[in-house]
Amino acid sequence: MSRILIFFLFVIFSFQTIASQTIEISGKVESKANAENIHVINKTRQLFTITDRNGVFAISVRLYDTLSFSSIQHLSKNIIISKQMVLDKVIYVEMEEQINELDEVIVGKVLTGNLKSDIKNTEGDPPINFFDVGIPGYQGKPATQSERRLHEAGEFKPKMLLGLLTGSIPLNPILNGISGRTKTLKKRVEIETKETLILSIKSRLSKDFLASNPLEDYLVADFFYFCADDENFMKHCKNQSDFKILIFLRMKYRQYKDNLNQE
Repeated sequence: MSRILIFFLFVIFSFQTIASQTIEISGKVESKANAENIHVINKTRQLFTITDRNGVFAISVRLYDTLSFSSIQHLSKNIIISKQMVLDKVIYVEMEEQINELDEVIVGKVLTGNLKSDIKNTEGDPPINFFDVGIPGYQGKPATQSERRLHEAGEFKPKMLLGLLTGSIPLNPILNGISGRTKTLKKRVEIETKETLILSIKSRLSKDFLASNPLEDYLVADFFYFCADDENFMKHCKNQSDFKILIFLRMKYRQYKDNLNQE
């Protein structure tokens, strides 16, 4: 009887040790779609990471923590960390591809409801562009109104003064530089660029970020503009991966919460 009791106590002690132990677990997401940049959130511990190009990730967990997997291309999935996962320190996750489907309608031809398939099967002439008529055209990103005005205003450079010798000195850059208009337009372009970037980040990442870093609804917009005001915002967020942007947001989140607690 005493041996059974000792064994029973040993099992309970071992189970409690596993349950209270925090470990780093490695994982891999399998999917028919792209498995890169899938958001992995430990909803219990408020931790997050994203998968690499091979769908691989690593995150700290405890027994019975809930991991949430989500991306635009996939259906969301929740997994509870089991005892076997803790012992193996490995997890494999299969995710289903998100397919945009439409209700079946009849418009001339029968549509299947699969958006990608129906687009291929539709008939229609593409709009005429500058290639069709044999003229050169701009193929880059359309400039904003402020960017066009800055381009028209020009920028004064000392070498322009050489134009005095030939009588062809450009007046617009000099006058706009003296009046401060060029400087004002540069600042306006910078502000618009920041605002466009922070709105893009907010629409793409706010749902997953706020799941592990909660804020009251009325504070969400204020928080993201707080991030955009950081002097290193463009450096950390422009043309950066979602993972690096989330790291920056997490750092600013701690600062934002500290500021709220001091008020």
